[in-house]
Formats: sequence, C-alpha cells, structure tokens
Amino acid sequence: MSERTTCLIAGGGPAGMVLGLLLARAGVAVTVLEKHDDFLRDFRGDTVHPSTIRLLDELGLGERFAALPQTPLDHVAFPIGGTRVVTMADFRRLPRPYRHIAMVPQWDLLTLLAEAGGEEPSFTLRMGTEVTGLLRENGRVTGVRHRGPDGEGEIRAALTVGCDGRWSLVRREAGLVPREFPVGIDAWWFRLTAATGREMALTPRGGRGRFLIVIPREGYLQIAYIGRKGSDAELRARGVEAFRADIAALVPELADGVDSLESMDDVKHLDIRLDRLRRWHGAGVLCIGDAAHAMSPMGGVGINLAVQDAVAAATLLAEPLRAGAVQDRDLARVRARRLLPTAVVQRLQRTMEKVMAEPMIQGRRVGPPATLVALMEHLPFLSAVPARLIGLGLRSEHAPGFARRRPAPPGPVG
Repeated sequence: MSERTTCLIAGGGPAGMVLGLLLARAGVAVTVLEKHDDFLRDFRGDTVHPSTIRLLDELGLGERFAALPQTPLDHVAFPIGGTRVVTMADFRRLPRPYRHIAMVPQWDLLTLLAEAGGEEPSFTLRMGTEVTGLLRENGRVTGVRHRGPDGEGEIRAALTVGCDGRWSLVRREAGLVPREFPVGIDAWWFRLTAATGREMALTPRGGRGRFLIVIPREGYLQIAYIGRKGSDAELRARGVEAFRADIAALVPELADGVDSLESMDDVKHLDIRLDRLRRWHGAGVLCIGDAAHAMSPMGGVGINLAVQDAVAAATLLAEPLRAGAVQDRDLARVRARRLLPTAVVQRLQRTMEKVMAEPMIQGRRVGPPATLVALMEHLPFLSAVPARLIGLGLRSEHAPGFARRRPAPPGPVG
C-alpha cells in the first residue's frame, strides 16, 4: 500500500507534533507517524519552559494548556546546610507573564497538540505506526516504509523529518553521523507519594557519593537520582532497602515516604547521552530535536530545544514545501539557525556535570562549589542568567504569523 504526503514526520513527540501542527496551519499536507498506540509514558520530558508556554499562547492554545493538571516551579534552590538555601536560577526575574516552568505530564501536552492538529484539514496523525526504513530514488530520500495496524506500507513525501529521538532510525538510515560527547553520569527516575506542600522550587540535594533532584508534582514528588554512568546493575544488586536508605539520607524529610518504592522495578534508568549531528540533513531528509542532538537531563531543556527546532523548521520550510521545491539549502538553514543555541546549552550541561554533579558523585563535595554559592548569595540578581538560558534559551523562537490563532477555550480534561 503506497500513499503520498508533502511532509512525513517520523515520531509523535514534542518536536514532531509541534512541527506537524505548524506546517498544517500553513496549509502543508503533513503525516505524523507515532510507533506507540498512545502517549502514556512516564518520565518523558515533562518540563514545559517559559519559551514553550509563550509559544502555546501565540498558537491560541494557552487557555487549553492552562487547564491541564500541572505544577508551576519558579526557582531552583539548593539547600546548603541547616536553614541556608541558595537560589541558583530564579524564573521570577524573567519578563511577565512567563516566569515559571510548568511540570505537565508529557502525554497531556501531546494530546493537546494532537487535538489542535486534528482541527487542521491537512494534518494526519497515525498512532501505532512505526517507520521501518527510508525510501530512496536517485540518491534522494523520497519517503518511508512503515508497519502498523493495517500491515506494511509506504508513504512518499517531498520531505521526511526525523523526530524519532536519540536512537533515531531516520538519522541512522540517512547516514547522518553524530559527534559524541563524554558523559560520566546516568539518571534514575522514580516517584514518591509524599505531600508536596506549596513549595514552588525545583530542589537539588547533594551528599558525598549521592545527588538527587526533587521535583514537586501534582499529588506526588518526582525524583531524579544522579549516579555514576554504568552503575545500574550495581545499584539494583544492592536492593530497594539500600536505595531507600540513600534517599532518606539525602532528604530526611522524605524518610517516611520512601516505602512507596516497593521494588527497584519502580526505578527507571536513563542512559544519559550527549551528542550532536555534524549535518542535520541529507537530500530530502532532515533531523531535529533529540534525533539531531541528544541532550542531558541537566536543566531539563531537551523538550524545549526540540520545540524550538520545530518552530524554526516550520518557519523556514513552510513556503518551500507549499511550492513543492525544498532544496538542500533550505534544510541547511534549519541547522544554521539552531546550531548556536544547541551548542551553548550542551556546553552548559557538560559544565554543570563537571562542576556540580561529578564532584558529589565521586564524594569530593556535598554541594555546589563554595565560590558559586558565595557569588549567588552576594549577587542574587545573577540568578536571572541561568533562568534566562534555561527558560528562554539563547535564541527563542516565536510562532510564525501563519500559525497564530486567537485563544481557543479549554476542552474537557481527562
């Protein structure tokens, strides 16, 4: 079975859904293929930063987004000892009204984008449909092979965009080679059913050989435990009791809640990777988001960089796609526009790992460097700098004019 579309997007994550929605609003025929049957997956980029909240407002989706279950976080605070706390990033110093990070289950955000896309006549989303290979003619990618509920088939397209994550099949089959950066840490995600109170801060906690981040959520706490890369088997061999003791030692006020971890099966391992494609495109194919640059969870910026890539790609490619004449130079402009913001964030993440995470994991320090703490305490306005880099990015993209809409009322949440 063979079909045709103008733009085929592999992957229904944040980058794929935003790109599909924006191009559809430009009148481009778009087909998004998502290999899973639904969006329900835990610990997948739930941080929606000010730049993305602003974008949703520009798309007329702000009220619908605000109606989703979410927890606002307006600063990053690091306990130093006793009652002493230093604010490392203060989103309250950003321009109004975008002065917080919204912690929103990614499946709710993706469902919202899918519903908005479904309102556009040129948008098609096919769930449970996996891209299995690329089609080529005369050295050019001309679409994909796929497998789904109705069997195998082909879709031909003027442009194929890989939004299929850090293990991207599209980038591999297109022969796009990433530059790998060394990473010495991994993350383990889990949740505790502890009372969250009214604290609006994302809170790192450090000890010798241990480091974690506490993220308040709606009705529970989401925890990121940071440890030495390659130590997953060792961590699991110690057992859940030892793991609970580690958590209680780092965050004594959560000692009564660690029993909600029933086994190590409740702890999800993330193999952290940091890489960036040297070229983001080939003839007829483009990669954006994690498919173009896998990010560390440090700073939680991956989803927002992916969204910014999608906005830039839609802005630059809508007209060539409408004209049916996408050239290599058009695709190269996407990388040229997004390379500096991506490279700066990756450099910042590598610095945060070396300066903040690794010394604690290696037992050389129990918190941030003393010089950094002193600087932030004496010059608190500096907390606006990391807030801006994390919350808005070095080059923050705005919705193109063709995609903007008046605010749409929220629908039923569920």
